[in-house]
Amino acid sequence: MDIASLVSDYGFPIVAVVGLGYFIYYVWSFINSEIKPALNKMHVALIRVIDQTRMLDQDMIRLQQKVNVVLEYRARQEVLEDTKEKEALAEKEKITRQTQRNKK
Repeated sequence: MDIASLVSDYGFPIVAVVGLGYFIYYVWSFINSEIKPALNKMHVALIRVIDQTRMLDQDMIRLQQKVNVVLEYRARQEVLEDTKEKEALAEKEKITRQTQRNKK
């Protein structure tokens, strides 16, 4: 079968419609057989990545809270040490004043 003989027998519009119909069927079958399974795999992979990102975000939030607590404890400890040092200095000064008074 030659395309020229088909065009002469049925006319160009009929042959063109049949050719376009075959092209549409070929594209549709290619999409269903090749692209849809790949899209499904990618969809599953995307959901997995989103879940992992959410878990990492939650882990980052927990880690930041722990770091904040540690920093707060350090600050409290520094304040306590500063007050103990000040009390110790005040006690030492008090003792030195008493010893100086006793010497007089």
